[in-house]
Amino acid sequence: MTIEVTINGEPRGVEGPLTVADLLVLLGLTRGKVAVERNLEIVPRSTYEAVAVVDGDRFEIVRFIGGG
Repeated sequence: MTIEVTINGEPRGVEGPLTVADLLVLLGLTRGKVAVERNLEIVPRSTYEAVAVVDGDRFEIVRFIGGG
């Protein structure tokens, strides 16, 4: 089943069902180095495996980059 979501302003179809943790894997992102906002609410890292991605969700995903 294809789920239509928006990730950082870009529409995207993903195969579901999946969780936020699954979505991060699909995107090739390391969960410890990102912050995820879903439908204008921050998703606590401890709930990534429990939060289902549903049709119409809007995500903003920010990667942390170190430097000096």
